[in-house]
Amino acid sequence: MERRSFLKATGSAAAAAALAGCSSDSDETEGTEEGTGGGMDSTDGSGGDVGTDLKQEGDLWRVNTGTMTTMDPIEATDTSSGIVIQQMFDPLMNYPDAQPAVEGLMAADYEVSEDFTTYTFQLKDATFHNGDTVTASDFVYAFERLTASDNSSRAYFVLDSLGVTHETTTETVDGEEQEVYKPGTLGVEAVDETTLEIQLESPFASTLEMLAYSSFAPVPEGMIGDIEGYEGEVTQAEFSSSSPVGNGPFEFDTWDSGTEARVSAYDDYYGESPNVDGVHFAVIESDSANYNYAMNRNADIFELPTAQYDPGKVSVEEEDDQGRQNGTYGELRNGATANYSAVSSIGVFYLGFNMASVPKPVRQAVAYAMNQHTVVEQVFKQRGEPAYNFTPKSIFPGGPQNYNDRAENEYPYGYDDSQLGEARSVMEEAGYGENERFAMELTIYESGVWSETASILRDQLESVFIDLEVNRAPFNTLLERGRNGELEMYSLGWIADWPAPDNFLQLLNPPQTDTSLDFPISYVNWQPENGDAAQQAEEAYQSIGENPAPTEEDQAARNDAYIQLENANWEDVAMLPVYHELRELFWYDHVDFTPPAGMGPSRQKMDTVSLGDRE
Repeated sequence: MERRSFLKATGSAAAAAALAGCSSDSDETEGTEEGTGGGMDSTDGSGGDVGTDLKQEGDLWRVNTGTMTTMDPIEATDTSSGIVIQQMFDPLMNYPDAQPAVEGLMAADYEVSEDFTTYTFQLKDATFHNGDTVTASDFVYAFERLTASDNSSRAYFVLDSLGVTHETTTETVDGEEQEVYKPGTLGVEAVDETTLEIQLESPFASTLEMLAYSSFAPVPEGMIGDIEGYEGEVTQAEFSSSSPVGNGPFEFDTWDSGTEARVSAYDDYYGESPNVDGVHFAVIESDSANYNYAMNRNADIFELPTAQYDPGKVSVEEEDDQGRQNGTYGELRNGATANYSAVSSIGVFYLGFNMASVPKPVRQAVAYAMNQHTVVEQVFKQRGEPAYNFTPKSIFPGGPQNYNDRAENEYPYGYDDSQLGEARSVMEEAGYGENERFAMELTIYESGVWSETASILRDQLESVFIDLEVNRAPFNTLLERGRNGELEMYSLGWIADWPAPDNFLQLLNPPQTDTSLDFPISYVNWQPENGDAAQQAEEAYQSIGENPAPTEEDQAARNDAYIQLENANWEDVAMLPVYHELRELFWYDHVDFTPPAGMGPSRQKMDTVSLGDRE
């Protein structure tokens, strides 16, 4: 089977489009697939008690985060889990300080065959946190778990994105015969203890970037018995919550789902040992609690909720070669002046539609009503850029200028304009009116800024015969409802797994959006019966898969397909892009660290952080 159509047969995909990734304040970070949520066990929302205890516990790097769901690299799909997992598990490659260019991590060296289908890696000498030596067989086991385990949320990374060679077998699923992965047939081989070979069905231009994802990190062979041939030393439930064993600079200490997580420096790390004793992650859901926690100096580094953010307090002193704007912010409420860094992250936040439940004229009316510029300027206080394409500017075909030109000259629903007249017309043509209104639920995650955006949109849509009910849901609940096909309209986002347009546009590949799958990659149910451009979108994504090599010719073909997919989304409004975030971080003077670049904090190791004396 073609690797990019295999997903539909296997029913395996990433859960929840959510950025994947994160944002410039706690509101937006929460709504990414690697987003936040969670709660703080504190009566006043300040987190003061936790912070007081930490001050007695040595040289800990203290950060706020959101709800984590798992410590198992193959299971995690949210940013908060990903950030912690990134500290404990080292895959073959890495984005140093989240820069969008990979280098070897566990890979000491590698070779690529002339046809771009065979990758051979030489491994560094490293040990797991239980003292076992890391071998190529451990990587083989980890790849097999990622592909075959029922606990994996990312099997498509192996079978679809990378397209690792494998065999299939026929199984009956819901009364239908389907071709599914045959366990034990993956083209990943331990040539010897320190040599790993990966065989692809066809070239994939972003192979090395893909292998930097923590899902591909090794775990001790046979530790978890959730695939054929292994009984396991611990259950997957134990491994994912209380006994994870990795090979990264930090080892697991503790995790209380609604309160905190902690990792400690691993003394026998094969790289440079961490500069801090460990990292403490305070799980805080509320914007006000996050803010109070930081103002009480219980966090060393933090984000500012939009409600407490004043753009007039930003002073940018320089912009580095990664596009990071560095300077200061202040004064804060506590009288301190914080260090400041902002970078345009490789991500997008959007409103998605279940196209099976929301007719096309309604989706188009929402697009006409939405003014992305107004949302960014008035609601998000200019902490981002208006989004008109799903692919972020920095990786858009033809670059940021082509992105801007398309948006200004070709976007069909009004550039920097709310076209309520057009919205009304498209609804009337579809038979709607004052006596025939359309009722729809918009589900947003816990976010003040999305609440404000939803309120503005609700008021606008009332005049075009759409009654919008806005409801909040915890982030994990929203994802579960989406996977079950229970959402009508929803807010989410996506941060790059790898820095290429296909990582974003896979969310718009119609076969992967079917919520009858176990893990649909998005929740839009884009089919020909509810979208005129569904076939165009599917064919464009197939073209991406048919031109996979890292060559100029294939890149040109992919670029054409990327634009076709963007145009199909404009036509059918499966997902309505709202903004690309400007991710801002703030930290106190006792902290010495390099802020993350465009790939975001879930791609950054914390072993290089240094801490001075706290005031």
